[in-house]
Amino acid sequence: MTTITGQSFIAGQWVSPAGKVFHSFNPYTGETFNSFNSCGADEVDAALAAARQAYGEMRAMCGGSISDLLEAIADEIEALGDLLLKTCDAETGLGLVRLTGERGRTTGQFRAFAAIARKGEWVNASIDTAIPDRQPVPRPDLRRMMRGIGPIAVFGASNFPFAFSVAGGDTASAIAAGNPVVVKGHPAHPATSELFAVAFERAIAGTGFPAGVFSLLQSADHKVGVELAKPPIVQAIGFTGSLRGGRALMDLAAARPQPIPVYAEMGSVNPVFLGPNTLAATGDAIAAALSGSVCMGTGQFCTSPGLAIMVENAGFEDQMKAAMDAAPRGHLLNPGIRDALHAGIERLQSIDGVDWLTEADFEIDSMTPPNAVFKVSGDAFLAEKQLAEEVFGPVTLLVACRDEAQMLEVGESLEGNLTGSIHADDDPELAGAVMSLLEEKVGRIINNGYPTGVEVCSSQQHGGPYPSSSVAWATSVGADAIVRFARFVAYQDVPENMLPAALKNSNPLGIFRKLNGELTR
Repeated sequence: MTTITGQSFIAGQWVSPAGKVFHSFNPYTGETFNSFNSCGADEVDAALAAARQAYGEMRAMCGGSISDLLEAIADEIEALGDLLLKTCDAETGLGLVRLTGERGRTTGQFRAFAAIARKGEWVNASIDTAIPDRQPVPRPDLRRMMRGIGPIAVFGASNFPFAFSVAGGDTASAIAAGNPVVVKGHPAHPATSELFAVAFERAIAGTGFPAGVFSLLQSADHKVGVELAKPPIVQAIGFTGSLRGGRALMDLAAARPQPIPVYAEMGSVNPVFLGPNTLAATGDAIAAALSGSVCMGTGQFCTSPGLAIMVENAGFEDQMKAAMDAAPRGHLLNPGIRDALHAGIERLQSIDGVDWLTEADFEIDSMTPPNAVFKVSGDAFLAEKQLAEEVFGPVTLLVACRDEAQMLEVGESLEGNLTGSIHADDDPELAGAVMSLLEEKVGRIINNGYPTGVEVCSSQQHGGPYPSSSVAWATSVGADAIVRFARFVAYQDVPENMLPAALKNSNPLGIFRKLNGELTR
């Protein structure tokens, strides 16, 4: 049995900082419990110094050793058993069913990156052998591969306390690339974060890894995030959260003497395009599935569909209203999200031409918001940029256009998003036009489906053009998340005995490599 201590974990040591006190919050009861102290600059310095030392040791480690650590972390997370699930449910109100699934996704990510690290092909090794008699100048022997870059700062998310927080994909992929990680835990679930740190502590001790490979800084103070982003030791940042928070980190990183990349996943309205003929044929089914996607997890997903773009259709509006009214109310994660949702709904109500079709009471201190569907004309939407901003919660906006041409005009007006969905089987010309439009606007295009539910696999793209992400090509889900925390290093005329294993003539790892432009083992 593990008791929550309220401490932070820095390079193998449990510490009690002297900063601002904060507490766990129970969305079911509105009560606070547990007590934590915020870390400060001293704790940041200690964690980063240990991470720098650990990186020096990790650079010499093989992928197999790193794989052992990742697999051990997954095992230790599972060994926490029901305590982890019940603790997180008390801090988030997400329910044991959802959290059991998310735990499986989390441990699955660690094991997937363990397999990637062990196999070693992620380094994209390439060899161009020397041509000493080439004219007019000889060609040198050149070999290139990806290497880890150094200590990574990870900022935990509130809405995925397992899969995108302390033990999330950023942490797993950064370690898989050979980097130590310092995590700033999200103050919305500090007891959950502490339990994950226990799992890391046990795994690190069991595999003999340097203690500085992982640290957890607990804090409710934004200053700690600033302190963590600034030091030259940190070589990249992983972040999932609001546009405001992500942009602040981007600006801090760009202003450093040595700017570093910030891989931030931020706001997204995930537009859904509904063809008029398709709605006429299957409106009931679309309303049921779309409302389910909007209300899933009380709308607290980065992929929640916040816009539905269609030609004016009173019948579908009624279908959506009925479906949203029928959906049960869920719990919000924390008071900060509740207050932001109140502000977002008030903002929508204040804009001329916006109608709240499912208007219902939302008490100022309530953690169970109404499922809200709003409607606005295409003309009004195009005239007011605020309508394209994310409202985080079980909220969607129907954009009722004059015709298909205005649907495309609305689509063209949107900024970057994580996803875009198309329901237009009976509108093939519209479907083709929307597909072409979305290729420039989103990271993942969904046909006849809905954006909630992100498959974890090699072909997944969970990232999109700004402002949905800070780096449009990067993904925070799937195998290629690892390359965010690595860089290419080329070796010219380096003798065989000094080359990394991935670049040796004998190919001891047995991986696919480019040899003089041809992919081969």
